[in-house]
Order: sequence, then C-alpha cells, then structure tokens
Amino acid sequence: MKRIQQYVLGLVAVFALAGCSSHHHHGMVGEEKGDAYWQKGQQDMALLIDRTVKDQGKAEQVKSVVNDIVAELKASREQARAGHRRMYELNANYAATPEEFTKILDEANNQRMQSAAKILSLRFKMKDLMTVEEWKALSDQMLAYSSRYQHGGASPKGGY
Repeated sequence: MKRIQQYVLGLVAVFALAGCSSHHHHGMVGEEKGDAYWQKGQQDMALLIDRTVKDQGKAEQVKSVVNDIVAELKASREQARAGHRRMYELNANYAATPEEFTKILDEANNQRMQSAAKILSLRFKMKDLMTVEEWKALSDQMLAYSSRYQHGGASPKGGY
C-alpha cells in the first residue's frame, strides 16, 4: 500500500508542480500562467514517456491517460478553490453555524476522495499499458523530476 501511495504521490507531484507556482496568483494573468505550468508538466511527462515506452502506440495511449490525469487534477484544484471561496463567504456570515461549515468540509473531502480514486484508477490503467521495466524506469524518472520541485528541500522518499 505504501508503494502505491508513493507512485500516486510521485505522479501527482509531477503535475502538482504546475499548481505550486500559480496558486498564489489571482485573475487572468495567474490563470494563464497556471495553464502554462500544466502544459509544461504534460510536455515533460510526454518526453519521459517517449524515452521510456518503446512501443509508440502504447506510448500514445500512456500520454492519453496522463492527459486524463491532468484534466482530473485541474478539475480537482478548481473544486478546491470553489470550496475555499464558499468557506470565506460563510466565514463572513456572523450567524453561520458549525453545521454549515461541516457541510462544506464534508463536500470538499468527498470531492477529494472521488478525485483521488479516479486518479488511482487512471494510474493502474497507465501501468497496465507498460511493461514492468518501463513502469520502473518511468517511475524513477518521475521521482527524480518531482524532487526538483519539492519545497523545503525534503526528499520525496522520506516524506511519504
């Protein structure tokens, strides 16, 4: 189970780099910059896949799954932002009850779990397209790639 978490978190880390830099930006410029980071992450993954998966037909299928993962990550991030906005709005309401806050938190947790389950399913779909050797090589490259974007210099192996 821990190994699965490491692979999923490694994969998520590769794509999350897109969110790290754009998270604090607001407005159109921030959104455009965020899209550029997502696009860069997808391009970098495509290069890793091309280097790793020998069968070009399978490589294209793997890239398609990666695109599905990115789409899910982006949707999940937008859902989280919407949830934060709802929390800020509710917080401004002096008469808000604990139950109202709990409802927003429950919805956010359910959305995160649904998204995580979908990403995990896509991860296994991607793995099934690859050989054991290709999967190991890609996973190692992704881990090395994602470690360049860790905040605080923590090693990804020690953090999970």
